[in-house]
Amino acid sequence: MAKPSIIQTSWYDHPQYYDLAFRSETRPEADFFEAALRKYCSFRARRLFEPACGTGRLVAEMAARGYRVSGFDLSEPSLCYLRRRLGRRGLEAEVTRQDMADFRLSGVFDAAYCTFDSFRHLLTENSAQDHLQCVAKHLRPGGIYILGFHLLPPDASEECTERWTERHGGTQVTVTLRVLATDRRRRIETLRISLLARTASRVVRIRDEFGLRMYTAAGFRRLLAKTPELELLDVYDFWYEIDKPLALSDELSDTVFILQKR
Repeated sequence: MAKPSIIQTSWYDHPQYYDLAFRSETRPEADFFEAALRKYCSFRARRLFEPACGTGRLVAEMAARGYRVSGFDLSEPSLCYLRRRLGRRGLEAEVTRQDMADFRLSGVFDAAYCTFDSFRHLLTENSAQDHLQCVAKHLRPGGIYILGFHLLPPDASEECTERWTERHGGTQVTVTLRVLATDRRRRIETLRISLLARTASRVVRIRDEFGLRMYTAAGFRRLLAKTPELELLDVYDFWYEIDKPLALSDELSDTVFILQKR
């Protein structure tokens, strides 16, 4: 078999491979969401929404657990994948194409969640602030926003490479994430994603490059100060140990924030 050429494209345009790359994270995340809802909401939370829901692995998981879920994203291939997934599983969810910095949903919600750096795709302070204000507008008082993304400690190395492999059925996906450039003045980190997908009949190589906004602990506190509607309750890491909240500091990197609508 000839070595396949590299396709330079958005990996979000290949939702079946993107989804598989994060498949193993779905249950731990959903379990943590439910634990956080029990711990921080004084009411029975049933109505949720997910900004930047992508392929909807968490939309489908939370819908399967009995929640009423709305999800939105800008990637039409991902949303098509999500709609087919819901149909196959006999699940219902409201799925729309919207910008996470400027969205409108019907009614108010008990909680929202957004994990794995989707928030960092908002490249300016204004768009990040708009997002938080939009989220707050759609939450009921006492509702929570579970927001997960990577912080960059001030002394962190500017060179970073991560690689992981996931398998399901006859498909194997290997993802290599490499930091290409770090602009601390503009607070933009440029990443390259290289994805290798193998099945019994084909091999696909995909390369994507994009920027993400960088945050330190202090930088995120300053952003939150501009959105007084949301109060920071607790901080966790990606181990999702609900009984072990952490102090927000420059020591943290993998971070999950519990924000509450005042």
